[in-house]
Amino acid sequence: MNSNGLFSDFITRDIDVDDGVQIRVRVGGHGSPLLLLHGHPQTHAIWHKVAPALGEHFTLVLADLRGYGDSSKPAGDADHANYSKRTMARDMLHVMHALGHERFDVLAHDRGARVAHRLAVDHEAAVRRLVLLDIAPTLAMYEQTTEAFARAYWHWFFLIQPVPLPERLIAADPAAYLRDVMGRRSAGLAPFDPRALAEYERALTLPGTAHGICEDYRAAAGIDLEHDLVDRERGVRIGMPLLALWGRDGVVHRCFKPLDEWLRVATDVRGGPLPCGHYIAEEAPDALLAEVLPFLTAA
Repeated sequence: MNSNGLFSDFITRDIDVDDGVQIRVRVGGHGSPLLLLHGHPQTHAIWHKVAPALGEHFTLVLADLRGYGDSSKPAGDADHANYSKRTMARDMLHVMHALGHERFDVLAHDRGARVAHRLAVDHEAAVRRLVLLDIAPTLAMYEQTTEAFARAYWHWFFLIQPVPLPERLIAADPAAYLRDVMGRRSAGLAPFDPRALAEYERALTLPGTAHGICEDYRAAAGIDLEHDLVDRERGVRIGMPLLALWGRDGVVHRCFKPLDEWLRVATDVRGGPLPCGHYIAEEAPDALLAEVLPFLTAA
């Protein structure tokens, strides 16, 4: 697959990570390595508007998270550990090592940003600089859940229901699920290239995707919180420079104070809101590049 022509100049690879799991990546550009991680319910195709400019400075590695896109979708464990952000972060470390990158930058959105958070904590020596888009730390968001947040992020609480309820409902009409989740955000579906939307829909219909995305969220509401609590108890913090950006028109901005929350768990933080909603790379690519390029090209 070529993501509907969105990345025609990129090389596609499937990289073995562990236990038979393969991670689909696209590699392109020139320069120091930059790992890009997408969110829910999308794939690496979210980066198509910013990849050309980023590729002038970096060797880009665009990955599909396990459970998403064309990466493997293993059955979940009883405790959902094989979809924990610790496991998903280890996937990405294996990917980058397989491509010859021992140290790299990370730009990540939504679910991918939660994976990147864990990658930065568990494998600090591997991550040089970190950019996280439109999230606050998972533990903070669950601890501060309000009625307004629960109504806006209804899918957080739908997807964690026991197997097979959410899987069955998603699989009954994957395109409708995707358009309901994405189209109810502040900007609606207008920002999305039809080719990208078609790619997200294709990926969501693949066998195992409905289960994989549910397991991602089940892990976030369980074992991931346990890992985050251990970090808090031990005083573990993100050590590398962190740029946190979020949408001024989005739920994270409305319901939380993202910069304050990142300052609680990291030592070197800067950032702020951008003029868009949740899907920053597709709603406000120029504003994103204006923040990310100076940060990532700094010595």
